[in-house]
Amino acid sequence: MNRRRLLLAAAAGFVGAGAGVWQTLGPALPSAQLSLAAVRERLLATREQALAYSGAWSLSELWQHLAQSIEFSMQGFPELKPAWFRGSIGPAAFAVFGARGAMRHGLDEPIPSAPALQAGEAEAQAFNRLITALDQFVAWQGPLQPHFAYGALDKQEYALAHALHVLDHWRLMSAA
Repeated sequence: MNRRRLLLAAAAGFVGAGAGVWQTLGPALPSAQLSLAAVRERLLATREQALAYSGAWSLSELWQHLAQSIEFSMQGFPELKPAWFRGSIGPAAFAVFGARGAMRHGLDEPIPSAPALQAGEAEAQAFNRLITALDQFVAWQGPLQPHFAYGALDKQEYALAHALHVLDHWRLMSAA
Protein backbone atom coordinates (compact mmCIF):
# COMPACT_ATOMS: atom_id res chain seq x y z
CA MET A 1 0.00 0.00 0.00
CA ASN A 2 1.44 3.38 -0.86
CA ARG A 3 1.79 6.18 1.63
CA ARG A 4 -1.11 8.24 0.20
CA ARG A 5 -3.57 5.33 0.54
CA LEU A 6 -2.38 4.63 4.06
CA LEU A 7 -2.90 8.26 5.08
CA LEU A 8 -6.36 8.35 3.46
CA ALA A 9 -7.34 5.11 5.21
CA ALA A 10 -6.11 6.44 8.55
CA ALA A 11 -7.98 9.73 8.04
CA ALA A 12 -11.17 7.87 7.11
CA GLY A 13 -10.84 5.71 10.21
CA PHE A 14 -10.31 8.76 12.41
CA VAL A 15 -13.34 10.54 10.93
CA GLY A 16 -15.46 7.41 11.32
CA ALA A 17 -14.40 6.95 14.94
CA GLY A 18 -15.06 10.62 15.65
CA ALA A 19 -18.54 10.37 14.15
CA GLY A 20 -19.24 7.32 16.30
CA VAL A 21 -18.11 9.13 19.46
CA TRP A 22 -20.18 12.17 18.46
CA GLN A 23 -23.31 10.01 18.26
CA THR A 24 -22.74 8.32 21.62
CA LEU A 25 -22.43 11.62 23.49
CA GLY A 26 -26.15 12.21 23.40
CA PRO A 27 -27.82 15.59 23.19
CA ALA A 28 -25.65 18.62 23.73
CA LEU A 29 -26.53 21.06 26.47
CA PRO A 30 -27.14 24.72 25.69
CA SER A 31 -23.93 26.72 26.12
CA ALA A 32 -25.50 28.72 28.98
CA GLN A 33 -25.56 25.49 31.05
CA LEU A 34 -21.89 24.81 30.34
CA SER A 35 -20.50 27.65 32.44
CA LEU A 36 -19.05 27.12 35.89
CA ALA A 37 -21.49 29.70 37.23
CA ALA A 38 -24.42 27.65 35.91
CA VAL A 39 -22.94 24.44 37.30
CA ARG A 40 -22.37 26.07 40.70
CA GLU A 41 -25.93 27.41 40.72
CA ARG A 42 -27.28 23.96 39.80
CA LEU A 43 -25.27 22.35 42.59
CA LEU A 44 -26.37 24.92 45.18
CA ALA A 45 -30.00 24.49 44.14
CA THR A 46 -29.77 20.84 45.22
CA ARG A 47 -28.12 21.54 48.56
CA GLU A 48 -31.33 21.03 50.54
CA GLN A 49 -32.60 18.14 48.40
CA ALA A 50 -32.06 14.49 49.07
CA LEU A 51 -30.10 13.16 46.12
CA ALA A 52 -29.15 9.70 44.98
CA TYR A 53 -26.19 8.90 42.77
CA SER A 54 -26.48 5.64 40.85
CA GLY A 55 -22.76 5.36 40.12
CA ALA A 56 -20.26 3.21 41.98
CA TRP A 57 -19.46 5.91 44.53
CA SER A 58 -21.43 7.46 47.35
CA LEU A 59 -22.55 11.05 46.87
CA SER A 60 -19.77 12.15 49.24
CA GLU A 61 -17.18 10.32 47.16
CA LEU A 62 -18.55 11.89 43.99
CA TRP A 63 -18.26 15.41 45.44
CA GLN A 64 -14.68 14.59 46.52
CA HIS A 65 -13.81 13.30 43.04
CA LEU A 66 -15.17 16.41 41.35
CA ALA A 67 -13.36 18.66 43.84
CA GLN A 68 -10.09 16.78 43.25
CA SER A 69 -10.35 17.37 39.51
CA ILE A 70 -10.78 21.11 39.96
CA GLU A 71 -8.08 21.35 42.64
CA PHE A 72 -5.59 19.44 40.49
CA SER A 73 -6.06 21.89 37.62
CA MET A 74 -4.48 24.50 39.91
CA GLN A 75 -2.09 22.31 41.95
CA GLY A 76 -1.06 19.73 39.37
CA PHE A 77 -2.34 16.23 38.73
CA PRO A 78 -0.48 13.48 40.57
CA GLU A 79 0.02 11.47 37.37
CA LEU A 80 -0.11 12.47 33.72
CA LYS A 81 -0.79 10.32 30.69
CA PRO A 82 2.27 10.03 28.40
CA ALA A 83 3.22 13.15 26.45
CA TRP A 84 2.23 11.54 23.15
CA PHE A 85 -1.29 10.96 24.54
CA ARG A 86 -1.58 14.51 25.92
CA GLY A 87 -0.43 15.81 22.54
CA SER A 88 -2.79 13.78 20.37
CA ILE A 89 -5.68 11.63 21.64
CA GLY A 90 -6.41 13.68 24.75
CA PRO A 91 -6.77 17.06 23.00
CA ALA A 92 -8.75 15.43 20.17
CA ALA A 93 -11.20 13.94 22.67
CA PHE A 94 -11.53 17.27 24.47
CA ALA A 95 -12.15 19.02 21.14
CA VAL A 96 -15.00 16.62 20.38
CA PHE A 97 -16.47 17.03 23.87
CA GLY A 98 -16.20 20.81 23.67
CA ALA A 99 -17.66 21.03 20.17
CA ARG A 100 -20.48 18.70 21.12
CA GLY A 101 -21.16 20.29 24.49
CA ALA A 102 -21.25 16.89 26.18
CA MET A 103 -18.74 14.47 27.66
CA ARG A 104 -18.81 10.75 28.29
CA HIS A 105 -16.14 9.13 30.41
CA GLY A 106 -15.79 6.26 32.86
CA LEU A 107 -17.93 7.49 35.74
CA ASP A 108 -16.37 5.15 38.29
CA GLU A 109 -12.73 5.77 37.35
CA PRO A 110 -10.70 7.73 39.90
CA ILE A 111 -8.20 10.31 38.76
CA PRO A 112 -4.91 8.44 38.23
CA SER A 113 -2.82 8.35 41.44
CA ALA A 114 -5.23 10.72 43.25
CA PRO A 115 -5.64 10.25 46.99
CA ALA A 116 -8.29 7.68 47.76
CA LEU A 117 -11.83 8.97 48.12
CA GLN A 118 -12.91 8.86 51.76
CA ALA A 119 -16.06 6.74 52.10
CA GLY A 120 -16.68 8.05 55.61
CA GLU A 121 -16.44 11.76 54.80
CA ALA A 122 -19.65 13.62 55.54
CA GLU A 123 -21.62 14.48 52.42
CA ALA A 124 -22.00 18.13 53.45
CA GLN A 125 -18.25 18.47 54.00
CA ALA A 126 -17.49 16.98 50.57
CA PHE A 127 -20.11 19.20 48.93
CA ASN A 128 -18.59 22.29 50.56
CA ARG A 129 -15.16 21.22 49.34
CA LEU A 130 -16.52 21.06 45.77
CA ILE A 131 -18.10 24.53 46.02
CA THR A 132 -14.87 25.91 47.50
CA ALA A 133 -12.84 24.34 44.67
CA LEU A 134 -15.16 25.92 42.09
CA ASP A 135 -14.85 29.32 43.76
CA GLN A 136 -11.06 29.02 44.04
CA PHE A 137 -10.79 28.08 40.37
CA VAL A 138 -12.88 31.08 39.28
CA ALA A 139 -10.68 33.41 41.38
CA TRP A 140 -7.41 31.68 40.37
CA GLN A 141 -4.84 34.01 38.82
CA GLY A 142 -1.87 31.64 38.80
CA PRO A 143 -0.72 29.25 36.12
CA LEU A 144 -2.91 26.25 35.40
CA GLN A 145 -1.38 22.81 35.39
CA PRO A 146 -1.68 20.38 32.46
CA HIS A 147 -4.73 18.15 32.52
CA PHE A 148 -3.71 14.53 33.02
CA ALA A 149 -5.27 13.51 29.68
CA TYR A 150 -6.05 16.68 27.68
CA GLY A 151 -2.68 18.38 28.23
CA ALA A 152 -2.32 22.16 28.42
CA LEU A 153 -5.63 24.00 28.76
CA ASP A 154 -6.23 27.70 29.25
CA LYS A 155 -8.66 28.93 31.89
CA GLN A 156 -11.65 29.03 29.54
CA GLU A 157 -10.94 25.52 28.29
CA TYR A 158 -10.47 24.23 31.84
CA ALA A 159 -13.74 25.87 32.90
CA LEU A 160 -15.49 24.01 30.09
CA ALA A 161 -13.73 20.75 31.00
CA HIS A 162 -14.83 21.11 34.64
CA ALA A 163 -18.42 21.93 33.68
CA LEU A 164 -18.59 18.98 31.27
CA HIS A 165 -17.10 16.70 33.94
CA VAL A 166 -19.64 17.68 36.59
CA LEU A 167 -22.52 17.43 34.13
CA ASP A 168 -21.44 14.01 32.87
CA HIS A 169 -21.65 12.69 36.44
CA TRP A 170 -24.91 14.59 36.90
CA ARG A 171 -26.68 12.24 34.49
CA LEU A 172 -26.52 9.56 37.22
CA MET A 173 -28.12 11.87 39.78
CA SER A 174 -31.75 11.68 40.84
CA ALA A 175 -34.00 12.76 43.67
CA ALA A 176 -33.79 10.30 46.56
